[in-house]
Amino acid sequence: MSNQVDICAKFDAEYTPCNSKEKLGIAIETIGKLPINGLRHVAENGTCGWYIWCGEEWSDEADFFKPLYVSHIDKYLPQIVPYLALPPGHRFLIADGYEDIWQDLALIGI
Repeated sequence: MSNQVDICAKFDAEYTPCNSKEKLGIAIETIGKLPINGLRHVAENGTCGWYIWCGEEWSDEADFFKPLYVSHIDKYLPQIVPYLALPPGHRFLIADGYEDIWQDLALIGI
């Protein structure tokens, strides 16, 4: 598995690692579905900006995402760890043998 520096280099993105004491939002109830999705907003209020969910369904429900320390994500979705240094304004979608990373400037208000 590629590491974070390799992923950022592969997609010509600035290496912007998360602090392990920051939190991300994860839709715990969706774990086990594919694909695995992630999007990163600008960090604020002790978060790293990442929101992670699995499957094709997104929910606007207030409790869809639960806070989780970055240091604990490898217990739930170790396969996404290499993508967590992509900078704000990026998204990823991964599934068995499939990887897509793209920039979405709307995430950072551009």
